[in-house]
Amino acid sequence: MKPSGIGGMAVIEGVMMRNKDDYAVAVRKPNNEITVGKFKYKDFSKKVKLFKLPIFRGILAFIDSMVIGIKVINYSASFFEEEEQPKKAKKEQAKKNDSFITALLTALAVIVSLASSILIFMVLPVLIANLFAKMIKGTFLLYLLEGILRLLIFIGYILAASQMKEIKRVFMYHGAEHKVINCLENGFELTVENVKWQTKAHKRCGTSFMFLVMFISLVFFVIIRPQTLLWRILSRIMLVPAIAGVSYEFIRLAGRTENKLVNILSKPGLWLQALTTKEPDEDMIEVAIKSVEAVFDWRTFLEEAANEKEQSKPGKKSEKERKTGKTYGSSEYSVTRGKNVRGARKGTSVTSKDTAKKEYAAAAEITIASPKTAAYDDEDDDEILKALDKYLDFNDED
Repeated sequence: MKPSGIGGMAVIEGVMMRNKDDYAVAVRKPNNEITVGKFKYKDFSKKVKLFKLPIFRGILAFIDSMVIGIKVINYSASFFEEEEQPKKAKKEQAKKNDSFITALLTALAVIVSLASSILIFMVLPVLIANLFAKMIKGTFLLYLLEGILRLLIFIGYILAASQMKEIKRVFMYHGAEHKVINCLENGFELTVENVKWQTKAHKRCGTSFMFLVMFISLVFFVIIRPQTLLWRILSRIMLVPAIAGVSYEFIRLAGRTENKLVNILSKPGLWLQALTTKEPDEDMIEVAIKSVEAVFDWRTFLEEAANEKEQSKPGKKSEKERKTGKTYGSSEYSVTRGKNVRGARKGTSVTSKDTAKKEYAAAAEITIASPKTAAYDDEDDDEILKALDKYLDFNDED
């Protein structure tokens, strides 16, 4: 699987897809029409050199995702405002949306969202676990309980949200987003039929990121053990940036490698995605495809991926190898044309009959195993003929 570098999120009746500094939001409006908005966004981490470094970049990446998230949710929600709203009022609202007020409201929304997340998922588990402090002997068990409570609160939060009809549809669009990205990264053309049978789990998902935050926070807090309740609460708040940074680096690594250990550690996050992703219908998949196509040239991506795969196959020669010779195992041969090439130059090793036979078998086997392209047909056939000539020469001599 080749990483595409694109990511996204589900919004109200739509999907946002991001590729570098470009992001697009595709929304299916009440009249069933799909509208696509394309925007620019430059990460905060690109503006400060320090935040380009590992761990540090993850701190601001979380903030960036929240800023974009609030923007795209507001954008998608704007298509579902009451139709009775006067046209004049709509125009005035549109002007405000481009003003300083919108930027300020977005900033406030990010602050409120971040603060509420910290209170619910970081501070609340500490307070609940503290109620059992007198009954639990040892700080390790107390912090373990805190970590379990944190995970249970997160799962409970998702389950409660999923009971809402609107959120269920958002989770279906979330599944469409994952399926479209998986379709591309698995090397398939972006069609509704190809997308439908893809998995709805993805390593780079925000759900996996949140699970990692819960797990890594448990590790951090077992090591750092403040004795008083106040310091325990403050330490949880102060360590949020570091935990987010480490979690981001793991998600980044998981999306770029197929390492067995990384895959095993990614499993719990993938399992948790069963709660936040649902099977989408064809209309939702169509919306997700439109969003991708607005910011990503998937045809070029697939072509480049196919070329890289073809070049990496055994038996395909580089330009230098075609001119100077090629090695199969320990048997090297010249590409000089004609029969009786043994000893053509002084110092050239004499090829044995068994070696010539092996060369022919190897050339034939590789050609059968590797699908050809027009550019390589003649060259591969030449290699078989040359190897066969050697073998026949030895038979003639016998």
